[in-house]
Amino acid sequence: MFIAYFTEQPDASFPQEIGDELGYTALLLPNKYFNAEAVSELYQLRLREYQRAEEVGFDGIMLNEHHNAPFCLQSKCNIFAAVLAAATDHVRIELLGNPLPISDNPVRLAEEIGMLDLISKGRIISGFVRGGGTEQISTNANPAYNRERFVESHDLIVKTWTEPGPWRWEGNHFQLRVVNPWVQPLQKPHPRIWMPGVASKETVIFAAEHRYPFVALSTTFETTKKIWALYDQTARAVGYEPGPETKGYELRVHVQDTEEKAIAAAQHYMWMQGEFTGVTHPVWHNPSGYGSPTWRRQFVEMANGRRQNVANVGKDVTIQDLMSAGNVIVGTPDQVIEGLKRVLDELRPGILNIWCNDGRVSHETGMRCIELMGQEVLPAIRQYADELGLNSPFDIDAPVSLATTPQAELQPVGA
Repeated sequence: MFIAYFTEQPDASFPQEIGDELGYTALLLPNKYFNAEAVSELYQLRLREYQRAEEVGFDGIMLNEHHNAPFCLQSKCNIFAAVLAAATDHVRIELLGNPLPISDNPVRLAEEIGMLDLISKGRIISGFVRGGGTEQISTNANPAYNRERFVESHDLIVKTWTEPGPWRWEGNHFQLRVVNPWVQPLQKPHPRIWMPGVASKETVIFAAEHRYPFVALSTTFETTKKIWALYDQTARAVGYEPGPETKGYELRVHVQDTEEKAIAAAQHYMWMQGEFTGVTHPVWHNPSGYGSPTWRRQFVEMANGRRQNVANVGKDVTIQDLMSAGNVIVGTPDQVIEGLKRVLDELRPGILNIWCNDGRVSHETGMRCIELMGQEVLPAIRQYADELGLNSPFDIDAPVSLATTPQAELQPVGA
């Protein structure tokens, strides 16, 4: 099993009452509330936490990218990946990921990731995402072309990595007279590509058709099982048998010496309320054309039981509700081990991304969580994963791309 450490790298220094008053903390929260000194110090603390995660035995460090919101300070995950490439020795750097549709030049992105792979000596895992709805607005990208740009960017990047130049690209969204970057990745045929996502059946199908692992981002057990069913159906339709190595899962886990300390720290998972997108207006989150009708329905179904946007009508979900549902695992090492065993039993992932710290969790509390994970939780979970035969992609074979595989006729996730 491959186990990675993750935090959203939030900026909790802004006055939260402003967000409560305005009704949003994404896209239009005025950046006059940005505290440069506090964030500069926070970057240093996060780097120490990442280094400690490597020391205690995590296999990877997951980085992501979001824009125009304090819930994620990584406006370019490749920049922090470059820092980690130099500041760590062996941990893999998992980019989940670069939002392709908002990139104006995919070849430049291919060069960036190639440089990272060379600097890190082949430790890059390149994840590609569509980007959130608010990010289409903040980068002036037409949301109606989001899926088209995602697919074309992917194809252009993979070709850039695998086909010697010079050659010309004439696509629907990108036209390049010369593609001949001198910098190429160390990994061959290219860095491993993983696809993270929530409830988009199109992304699940795309990942399965290309034999890329799909990493479900904090989805409920029920939704995750539907995702796996769709993935497996697609994989078999294009000619291979999927296993745990094709399935990843990310969830929030916090461990402390006592249950009381763990629950107190886990309350900070709730601070940004909107989770992946901050608190935002639904029109910003789902601009017209961004998602298919199926995706919109699935997202609403998936979101049931998660903390509500403050602009929505309804009762806010508590951390205890999420713990009871298994979406958040909190407690002592023994309690966390039992909770994670349930995840492995029910979902059988070969990739586990553990979202350990967030919100206003102090550096000291966060470091203790990392240490307990390494000392007690990770060894027990690895042993249990071995007993279940939950191999990671690194246990199986080299990365495979089935870029030209035609799409099979499939049912949506919720069918």
